[in-house]
Amino acid sequence: MTETRIGIIGGSGLYKMDALKDIEEVEVHTPFGYPSDALILGTLEGTRVAFLARHGRNHTLLPSELPFRANIHAMKQLGVEYLISASAVGSLKEQVKPLDMVVPDQFIDRTKNRVSTFFGEGIVAHIAFGDPVCRKLAGVVADAIASLELPDVTLHRGGTYVCMEGPAFSTKAESNLYRSWDATVIGMTNLPEAKLAREAEIAYATLALVTDYDCWHPDHDSVTVEMVISNLQRNAINAQKVIQETVKRLSHNPPPSDAHSALKYAILTRLDLAPEETKEKLELLLKKYL
Repeated sequence: MTETRIGIIGGSGLYKMDALKDIEEVEVHTPFGYPSDALILGTLEGTRVAFLARHGRNHTLLPSELPFRANIHAMKQLGVEYLISASAVGSLKEQVKPLDMVVPDQFIDRTKNRVSTFFGEGIVAHIAFGDPVCRKLAGVVADAIASLELPDVTLHRGGTYVCMEGPAFSTKAESNLYRSWDATVIGMTNLPEAKLAREAEIAYATLALVTDYDCWHPDHDSVTVEMVISNLQRNAINAQKVIQETVKRLSHNPPPSDAHSALKYAILTRLDLAPEETKEKLELLLKKYL
């Protein structure tokens, strides 16, 4: 299987990368089941990358149904060290308008039914997560956006992503609560990915693509499904340009990341006394510490 250092997860509206060449579709099995879809390996800007449609290429998986552990483990199996995650979001701030791009640096967890760790079953690990995205990778993504000067797109460096359970959207009371917390955008998927990527020692960054204002906005009722779909499609086109530029920059100068050694001091269990079955299940993550 071809090894690749850069992975891409495409969210709502981004189910494929048109610029990929020399495509190879691979089924990856993990100790946590199968990923959301087959992974697509291809060449982008002269670099081999791995692409995964988060919800499946036909958008068949609810946020709560996503096999997050399998998705991240599959990326790790392929050799991914840098993971760019594109995600459709709603805006919680007036100045963050539809079609804008946010590269968040913080998350708030409002999920209820997500498994967000590989550990347990006899092995305990507590990763540091004060800075939940890789600052250096996020900087590369943001610089790529800035360099492209996309029409109708404003870049927002930093911000807080509220990750809610879904699939229903927020009530107005919830939306205004998140605004009172100074949150920037709201989505349903990226926080479990960020936690698992950190445990897998993969540098992770989110490219948040704004489709609409959340229901707090006084003009929300004038937003139609057609408008949101149109924004999704335009965001997908813009996201592919950003990802292509990001891959070009990463391939030329991949930054060192603290995420690449995240487990060094995180594992509290003596591995020589840990259950063999669990060590076998987690071998890909633990092998350099065994």
